[in-house]
Amino acid sequence: MANSVHTATIKDTQNAPFPAAPPAGDPALSFSRYRYYVLGVIWVVMLLRFIDLQIVAVLLESIRAEFQVSDTQLGLLSGTAFAIFYATLGLPVAWLADRHNRRTIVASCLGLWSLMTALCGMAGSFLTLLLARLGVGVGEAGGAPPSYALLSDYFPAHQRSTVFAFLNTSVPMGVFAGYIIGGFINASFGWRATMLIIGGFGVLVALLVWLTVREPVRGSADGLHAGAAPRFVDTVRYLCGTPAYRHLVCAASIATLGAAGSGIWIVSFFIRVHELPPIQVTTWLAFIYGGGGLAGALLGGFAADRLAKGRRDARWQVWLPALALVSILPFSFFVYLWPNPVAALLVHTCTTFLMHSWMGPCYGTVQTLAGVARRAMAAAINLLVINLLALGLGPLLVGAMSDYFSERFGDDSLRYSILALVSVTYTWSAVHFLLAGRTIRRDLAAA
Repeated sequence: MANSVHTATIKDTQNAPFPAAPPAGDPALSFSRYRYYVLGVIWVVMLLRFIDLQIVAVLLESIRAEFQVSDTQLGLLSGTAFAIFYATLGLPVAWLADRHNRRTIVASCLGLWSLMTALCGMAGSFLTLLLARLGVGVGEAGGAPPSYALLSDYFPAHQRSTVFAFLNTSVPMGVFAGYIIGGFINASFGWRATMLIIGGFGVLVALLVWLTVREPVRGSADGLHAGAAPRFVDTVRYLCGTPAYRHLVCAASIATLGAAGSGIWIVSFFIRVHELPPIQVTTWLAFIYGGGGLAGALLGGFAADRLAKGRRDARWQVWLPALALVSILPFSFFVYLWPNPVAALLVHTCTTFLMHSWMGPCYGTVQTLAGVARRAMAAAINLLVINLLALGLGPLLVGAMSDYFSERFGDDSLRYSILALVSVTYTWSAVHFLLAGRTIRRDLAAA
């Protein structure tokens, strides 16, 4: 009799969009306005994380002119070395975040990377600039995993795709701010002032996090008790043994590989192939990413939550991203093959919209699949693979293909290289989202 009841319970849970949760017991969660305040503050933290991550791209030419360094040295400053520190140090920080106060870790890491950004503006040589930049990577390694875990204890599972969709609007808005604000400060006051201003603002936000954000009880948003945090080995074994989690990590990493590879080179594409002025390209792309990316991130998460809840089927959390990624392909062919640059830029708004729409459902579901005590580690492992694969290989693959085909196609080699990368990666990523759907209800019930 007990076994039949247990089996029935599992079946009922699998048919629900998410495992049912009793009311939260954390007093902090009873203040609904306060949790949205926390979401807003963490959004600003993530915005600064992305601005500080990519601001060097806006300042590269000014830095090169002052220090007289090569493109290889500039690539080291903004690429591979930064990605290695940024990705790998996320694991030990996440291990701490699953055991200690996440608010304190977020505030400390934000303060560290903001201080190091300010020190970049005071660098007396390229070597000291490089060392300060590595310090930015060390600090940023602890930004996302504890932030994701903290918000997951303020919002229940059925709201997480929407919450993480809003949180990931910091990515396109970071691009917008980097191009517009960073470009303006650099043009008016120089690259050093840009670093000092952005870094100083980050230190102030770190104090705001420290003084106003409260640490929620772990598991309270799901009506669960976290208990003792599992060992590192046990956490890795559990996550690697969860099929839906494995496929979501693969899907997110491969999709970001395509997005990073195309995103780094798209300015060069419009300059080389369509012979547009650089300032015109960056202005267009600032509003395209800021508008299309913002709308895509918000609507993607909202739609996934509504479909999963309305149809009582959690598979919509992965089906919708798969549909979005496949839908990018016809727009991509238009963007990279159409002869009119204005039409191509306008259509790129559609690719940007779809490119950002998978993030909320993916990252929110990763947090739910991890269970209460493994959330920061689940985010860190996911981001480790994404950053090493996307930041380390995406731009490199496009550049290598472009060099290989340059004798045959000239400047058009960049056109075909980007198109080849996004065609393969977005299709491949969609397959992993669909594969995650095969076990996601069972894996959510187990979590």
